[in-house]
Amino acid sequence: QGGEGVGLYRSEFLYLSQDTVPTEEDHYNAYREVVQAMNGRPVVIRTLDLGADKMDKFSTTGTDANERNPFLGCRSIRLCLQNLPLFKVQLRAILRASTAGPVQIMFPLISNIMELRQSRMILGDVMEDLEEQGIPYRENIPVGIMVEVPSVAIQAKTFCHEVDFMSIGTNDLIQYTVAVDRGNERIASLYSGAHPAVISLIQGVVRAADKAQVDVSLCGEMASAPEYTMLLVGLGLRSLSITPPALPEVKQIIRAVSIDQCRRVARKAATFDSDREVANYLRDQLGKAIPGVFDGRSIGY
Repeated sequence: QGGEGVGLYRSEFLYLSQDTVPTEEDHYNAYREVVQAMNGRPVVIRTLDLGADKMDKFSTTGTDANERNPFLGCRSIRLCLQNLPLFKVQLRAILRASTAGPVQIMFPLISNIMELRQSRMILGDVMEDLEEQGIPYRENIPVGIMVEVPSVAIQAKTFCHEVDFMSIGTNDLIQYTVAVDRGNERIASLYSGAHPAVISLIQGVVRAADKAQVDVSLCGEMASAPEYTMLLVGLGLRSLSITPPALPEVKQIIRAVSIDQCRRVARKAATFDSDREVANYLRDQLGKAIPGVFDGRSIGY
């Protein structure tokens, strides 16, 4: 579809597709296969991003499937940091697969600087183990984080000093910013990437990354939605991680507009007070830039 790499490899599917904990070889073979298939294009592998509610079938992980609020519980990097053998197996496999091509490691759901430092320390330990065992891996492998918790978005300047790249994970960032479970139909209308607070957080992260000369991208449903493309480009984003079916349409929009157009759209969008105003404006501007782009579709608020 014209993509230039894998912006988000969801390694949790290795766990969801089987009833036993994936071995190091399971991880390694899966990663190496995709890295080789990409033939020199970058592959960003996200470490395990599951909660206790999805990991309870693996008795060795010591998870609690009865957490009252799993979205705010022991999941993703928190789960890994409490299950170091599980974490190290995955990191070993990623490092081993890095010899096949340009691999990057991304930690999900980081919420404070100590989690990042601890994760990097464990990665360093795994590297030392591989060196002692004479197992090759790519040195200076880029390490980044997903920005999907408001605390990290607000502290983006601090995190920029300790990462090689950042990916703004809009699905969770929106959910945590507006306090809405996007899977709850009763309040789904309150879940919106057009919320002014969400836009402000994205803008702050991009500015901090640009100033620190740290690569920043954006992923999640917002990245694949054409109505947001001009806004995101106008905010300064130059890398989007999107679903393959959305690639042609998003690329068509980017080719049809100018950077200055997008910047004007972003500046104007920042003046509105509500997500509905922002969404209506974005739809209007995209319709003017590319008539008929929505073809009867409507923007979800």
